[in-house]
Order: sequence, then C-alpha cells, then structure tokens
Amino acid sequence: MLFFKPAWINHEDNKPIFSVDIHPKGNRFATGGQGGSGGRIVIWNVSPVINENDESNPNIAKMLCQMDNHLACVNVVRWSNNGHFLASGSDDKLVMIWRLSSEDLAWAPHDGWLASSSVDNSVIIWNAHKFPEKVAVLRNHTGMVKGVTWDPVGKYLASQSDDKSLRIWRTSDWNQQEVVTDPFQECSATTHVLRCSWSPDGQYLVSAHAMNGGGPTAQIIEREGWRQDKDFVGHRKAVTSVRFNSNIFKKPCPDNPKKPTQYCCCAIGSRDRSISVWLTSLKRPLVVIKDLFDDSVLDISWSSSEEKNALYERVYHKSLQNSWNMNVSATQIVENPDILCAIDELNKKSKENVLEVPEIKEPTPNRDVCYESPKPNQNLLVPVNKQVETRLPSGKRRITPMQLTTVSPSQSNGSSTNLWVNTESTQFFSQSGTFSKSSPTKSQIVVETRTEPQSRPSPIVQTKPVSQKLQGSDAVVSKPPGTEINQLMCADVPGDEPITKFINTIDPIKFTPGTTITKDAGQLKVQITNNYHKITNNLSLSKIEISKTADTKKPLWETFLGSQIRTIGSNRKLLVACCEDLTINTYDIKSGARALPPLLIEDLVSCLSLSEKGHLLVLTKTGLMHMWNLNEAKSVLNRISVRSLLIGRATVTGCNLSSTDQPILTLNDGRAYSYSLDLQTWVQLSNPLDPVCRSGASMVKKVPNSLPLASLQRAMAQYHLTDSSLPPGVVLSFLESQITATRVLQSVTEYRHWLLAQVNHLLDKGPECRLKLILDDLIGPTHCSVKKCRLDTEIMGLSRRNLLEEILNVIKTKLPWQRLYKEYSEQLQQLGE
Repeated sequence: MLFFKPAWINHEDNKPIFSVDIHPKGNRFATGGQGGSGGRIVIWNVSPVINENDESNPNIAKMLCQMDNHLACVNVVRWSNNGHFLASGSDDKLVMIWRLSSEDLAWAPHDGWLASSSVDNSVIIWNAHKFPEKVAVLRNHTGMVKGVTWDPVGKYLASQSDDKSLRIWRTSDWNQQEVVTDPFQECSATTHVLRCSWSPDGQYLVSAHAMNGGGPTAQIIEREGWRQDKDFVGHRKAVTSVRFNSNIFKKPCPDNPKKPTQYCCCAIGSRDRSISVWLTSLKRPLVVIKDLFDDSVLDISWSSSEEKNALYERVYHKSLQNSWNMNVSATQIVENPDILCAIDELNKKSKENVLEVPEIKEPTPNRDVCYESPKPNQNLLVPVNKQVETRLPSGKRRITPMQLTTVSPSQSNGSSTNLWVNTESTQFFSQSGTFSKSSPTKSQIVVETRTEPQSRPSPIVQTKPVSQKLQGSDAVVSKPPGTEINQLMCADVPGDEPITKFINTIDPIKFTPGTTITKDAGQLKVQITNNYHKITNNLSLSKIEISKTADTKKPLWETFLGSQIRTIGSNRKLLVACCEDLTINTYDIKSGARALPPLLIEDLVSCLSLSEKGHLLVLTKTGLMHMWNLNEAKSVLNRISVRSLLIGRATVTGCNLSSTDQPILTLNDGRAYSYSLDLQTWVQLSNPLDPVCRSGASMVKKVPNSLPLASLQRAMAQYHLTDSSLPPGVVLSFLESQITATRVLQSVTEYRHWLLAQVNHLLDKGPECRLKLILDDLIGPTHCSVKKCRLDTEIMGLSRRNLLEEILNVIKTKLPWQRLYKEYSEQLQQLGE
C-alpha cells in the first residue's frame, strides 16, 4: 500500500482542515476548515494527486475554487450523490448549498433530503428540491448532535450526540425507531465531531466514540434487531470519524470458490492521529496508519461508488434507482389496492392542485348605461393636490395629503354631472359571501350632484371644504370640513380625557362602471342638489329627485330636506340620505314615501353601508358605530365604539356589511375585525402584526383576492415570516384561525380551501390525533337518532360526508396513512349503506 501526502493541499498559513469529501465522479474533492478571517472551502483537482506528471504540469490547475463566504470555521463539507450540489456547515450557524453552474451534514441517497445536525440538540431535514423548506425537525437529543448518516436506501437516519446516545429515526413518519445508549455510558464529550457511517449493504451501522472495558472503540450495530455485540478496537484515543467505502466487494469463498463472498470496507479515524481500515470479512484491521497528521483526524472520504442495485433488490426487494421516482414512502407495503390506484392517478396529473374558485368575468359595458361627461362650460370643481399641516398635542407635526377643490371665477351657483346605472343588481359569490357597500352590485342608482361651495367652521380644525370624487364618475360630493381629525371618547367610561385620533372619512357611494349589472328593467336617475333654494343666509333647502333615465324631464318623485346632504346609500328598495344636521333620512326608492322618521345620531356620518336585506350600518366621525334593521324598524347595534381597535396611529379605512350582515371594519395597518352580534364583541379576522398570522402569509397569496377573507388579508402578504426557529405548531395555529374566520364570514369556498390545507399540513407534520378530530367531526356519531343526525349534516351548506370523502381522497395518496384511510373509508361506507 502506498501513501501520498501532497504538501500543496493546505489552507492559508496551514490553518486546520476539518472536513474532506470526494466528488462522486472522482475528479475533484472539497476541503473545509479555517482560512483567512473566517471559514474556507477549497475545491481541489484529483488528477495532480494521483498522477505525478499532472502534478508537475503547470497547465493543470491544482486548486479549482476557493470560497470564503462562511464567517466562521467550516466543520463539514458533503457532495450530493449526483454531484450537482455541495453542502457546507459552519460555526456561523449556517448551512450553505453550493451549485455547480453546522456540525455535520448528510445527503439522502436520492438527494431529495439533506440532514444537518447542530449544537442546539436538534437534527433538521431539509427539502433539497425547495430550499429552505424543512421536512422535519428531530428534537429528542439532550446534547449537541455531532454526526448524522443515512442508510443506503433512505429508510432510516442515524444521529449521534454528546448525550451518550445514538438514535435511529424512521423516514416514513420521522419517529424514533431505536435508541442505543449502552456502548456510550463511559464516554465523555472530548471529540469535536462524531461522524458515524452506514455500510453500503445496509447491514451495519458503525458509531464513533464508544467505550468497551475502558478502551475507545467504534461500535458495530447490526441492522437485524439492532444488536450491539461487536466493535472495532485498537485505537488509543476516542474515535472521531467513520466512513464506509460505498463499494461492495466480493472475493472467492475458500470453502466454495464458485460462490463469492461479499464484504464491505470501512475506514476509522481517531484523536490518536491514526487511521485504521477494516473489512467486514476479517476480524482484524486490514491496515493501520499511524502518525499521518499532527493533530486529530476529523473526516474521511472515499472515491466514487459502483453499481449496487442488484444487491439492494435482493436485500430490500427494491431498486435504489427506481424507488425514489414516486414517493419516499414507497418502502412501505401497500395494504389497500385503492392506494395504488390513487398514486397512479396522482402521478398522471402533472398540473398542480389549484384552489377552485368560481370564475369571475368582468361585466361588459351596457349600452343602456349612460355616463355623461361634464361640458367645459359646466365649471366643475377641479381637484388640486395639496396638504394640511396639523399640530398634535405632543408638539409634533402631521402632514396630511388632501384633495382640495378650487372654483373657477366663472362658476355658477350650481353644477351638475350625471351618472346613470341600473337599479336591479345581481349578487356575486352568494355562497362565499361578499361585502355590501352600497356599491353597483347592490344599488345601481344614477346620482346627479349639484353642490355650491360653502365654508363652515369646524370646532376642532379650520380647513377648506373637502371634496371626494366618485370613483368611475364625475360627480363630486362635498364633505364637511374638520372630519380628518376628531375627538374620540368612550361614553361608558367616565372621566376619560378626549384623545385625538385620525379617522379617514369614507364616501359610501362608489359606483364603478366595471361592476355595473345590466338588466332590461327600467333605470332610475337620482339627482341631489344642495342649496337648491336659499331662504336666509343660514337656511337653505336640499333636493332629492328620482326620475327614469328615459324621461329625465319628468321626475317620478322629489323631496326636500332642510340641511345639506353629505352621504347617501341605497339598495333596490330604500334610499338613505345623511345630512349635516345629524339626521338619517330613509325613503322608499320607488314611491318616495318616508320609510322611517328622521334618525338622529351624535355626529356626522363618516361611513355608510346598506345591504339588500335592509340593514344599515353607519360609523360616525367620532368612532361610534350604529346598525339598524330598516325593514323591521329595529336597532341592532347602538353606539359601539371602535376606539379599542385604534392602536398607535391606526386609522379606519372601511366599514362594510358582509353578505350575512356582519359589520366588518378594516384599518390602514391591514387589520380587519367583525363585530359578532351573538358574542357582543369584536372578532379578529386579519392582523399582519401577529407573528402567527405572518407565519402563514405565503399561504394567503395562493387564494384569489376576490374572496372575502383573502380581500381582507391582502396586506398580510408583505409580512411573510420565515424564521426557522418558530415552533412547528405555529402554522397549525394559523390554519385553525383561518378556518374560524371563514365561518364568521360564511365564506364556503375559503372554508373548504383552508380545511384541506390544514389536513395536508397534519398529514406532513402531524399530530395524528388532531387529524382524527377533524375526521370524527365530519363523520359524526356512528349511532344517534335520525332527527339529531339531520341537524349536523352540513357546514355552511357543505355536506359533511362530501367533505370527508374529499379529505379521504387526499389521505389515500399518502402511504404512511393508508390504515387511517381504510378505517374511515370503511366507516363511511357502512353509514352509506
């Protein structure tokens, strides 16, 4: 046997090298250790090592690449089995994956997983196809984990730790298969690494740093029964590294020359600076090499492997080459033929499983809908970009951008623009539930606004009148000054000092041509004129006029109010007008008769929402919310304060009604709340500030924004949290909160989506008991009275049994869960019979 120690293979200034690994093709190798001011990885050419002529040839490079990206010492380098990637672990708490254009690492045989161990007592399994996605985190060790290794076909993973144990994990469910402790009871934590290794035939697992009779050994653990009655002895100090040659050798048997004997080769490195090479067919070492280095041996690597599929097919009854084309769980025995059929169907489908959402078609413009553009001589209010500076009580300044209006010199006393839309509407997503805003999907009303500029002092801040332009039209509705800054006080808490809060006023009239619903029924035109007739300097009349678009000169009805109209809303039956005198006036949209007497509230209305069912929701500029059932003339909510939701500098951006008439409040920081009429409190629907919500932000992106809950959580997408130290149950907590939120909004499509997402998460991460709770809830009691069973057959209109069948179709594609699938599918079949 010849040994060659090239002097040119070293790191700068002879810094220590902690790891070495040969590329699977055998044409290069990597070293990892210290270098410069941090960690260093060097890729070397093998040719100058094994060929003297290449070594002396200046045209053949010895060092191929040097990488100093790690900030601390590199402890381990490992090539993937296909040679496409190089993984490195370092003291800087990073695992880096290098592409060809920690304490220990190990690639799975199929290169789909990468196992890393760390001083935090854990082993992390990474998805090599979707870095940095984690497959599992193994935490049963109580000491630093210094070595990991895979069995040849990836059925088991072994890890060795300073807690005097070697643990073997099943890759089918990532649970612990065996714990070996006896050979390590006398060991102490004197080694930098504990690199164990599995034989290429899968029969033996050899550990590092074991003790037998007070002497250091490398313990042999047999795969059959995990027996521990053999070991490699002879080293004078602790064993640090074990590495099997990936080839399986054979030689003629002395008793029967025609039948060859197969054996494996193993190299062992120790702190005594020696290396021993062993064959499984011999009781003594093949060779012992002493005094090769000046310090401990920390890593060993062999050259590339040969073909071993024939052996694996004989021992494991499967081929390594083909076993990873499907699922990793293919090592398991399939007990149900339905499982095979489901996997075959899954493999045939190349498209990803996308959330099924009702197709949303943009409505086409209707020729009957007329949008009149203002003529040049109408002298409309022209918006000008300006800002308002406000002094806060603390002395700080707040700059508020505002849309102010200027009036041309030739402006007359009134100006008008017309918007004509249909009065009949069609509701989108009746199953999922949408929000009602007195928008075109709810009230298709034509609005004509005539307004006369009029200054009016605010008791808090003096500003010019503010106008907001109606989206999708040219109508301008003037809003009262002083609505940007308001005093909020909680009326039921005596002694509170006024607190200045900022609440954006929201115009409820938002008619967009893109959402107009076209019907053959007649259309109505609503014309609102403030200051229609002046009585005195301080008194004037405002006019509401309803007419058909076909005959605008002959109104259907008209009515007058003694105050300026600031906000209007309507549905197919009612018209609501909120005035400056703090009254809310309600009219029948067809006859013009008053539906209710004027309702008096405490302040100007900042936001209004009227549903088709006749529920009216208003939010005043002082932050108090009211809700009435106008059809029954009853109060639903009275003076509900939003003050508790305005944390910091949060402002209100929306106040709407869902399809089930639940009040929905949205804030500018992305938070959204619903007021529960049954619980009499606010219910949180979205909170981007919550780390639990942030942990699932990437999952929210996959849901169309047109759905109710997703539309409220759009701001959450930019706060995606990727902290790897989060507990595994955080995502499950997020999914459960999503399911409860969809039930509040009665969003059927999203409920189904998040339920399936929770099931898939439990199938991948567990625990099984939580998955069984979902299945038990859907299947219901196996025996009960017929009347009682009928009460629980649906969830928001979805059949429980249909949901269960859909979930079972997902479970049957996961081999580790085939028994659970069989259990519940048989119960479901019996209930159907």
